[in-house]
Amino acid sequence: MIHILAVSSQTELRRQIRAALLPYGYDILEASDAAGALEVMAHAPVQLILGDILSQGCELTAELRQGGDATPVLILIASPMVRERRRVFRSGADGYLLRPVDPEELQMRVENLLWRCRIVSDAVLRVGRCELHANTLQLITPEETIDLRRMEFLLLQKLLSYPGRIFTRPQLMDDLWGYDSESEPRTVDTHVKLLRRKLKNVEDIRIQTVRGLGYRAAVPKRSFG
Repeated sequence: MIHILAVSSQTELRRQIRAALLPYGYDILEASDAAGALEVMAHAPVQLILGDILSQGCELTAELRQGGDATPVLILIASPMVRERRRVFRSGADGYLLRPVDPEELQMRVENLLWRCRIVSDAVLRVGRCELHANTLQLITPEETIDLRRMEFLLLQKLLSYPGRIFTRPQLMDDLWGYDSESEPRTVDTHVKLLRRKLKNVEDIRIQTVRGLGYRAAVPKRSFG
């Protein structure tokens, strides 16, 4: 089970986080401040932290990073002002989310952060007879080795991690290019086109267009090993 630590002095905010994430099978731990969070982490494994910027979320993140702890952290902020966003990223946090919290957006951001964390630890993703290697940014098939650019790799990794699931262009932009990216959503189309050219001879992987929605990966059944 994945353990998520909610850090906020506001009981209601912690309740909202719990209500939003419990249906997805996450175990929600709670702390009211940075000291309490460190106490919780000393006794329980934590895979992700949700910290309120007003409840020492940035201070907690900075302390963790200084100690070499890379646990992903998402900071909840009340204002999109540059000053607050700069404070979040300077602390070493992985991103921010505006309050009031939208449950669906919170779940998607949590899922994406956990996915990013997983691709660092899972160096190889096997799909049918193919292997996607994070260390070399290569797709190795029985017939050839395909070199991928970084964003091509991340896009393919994202789609293959959830075969059959539809991702919209804005969702892929947010997940891969970042919320602050100035690139247009059509950038996704360009990278899909480039990927399709490189995958034209790969029978085990197809990137499908879902009209009016976005893209999904189609792979053979029982293809993940």
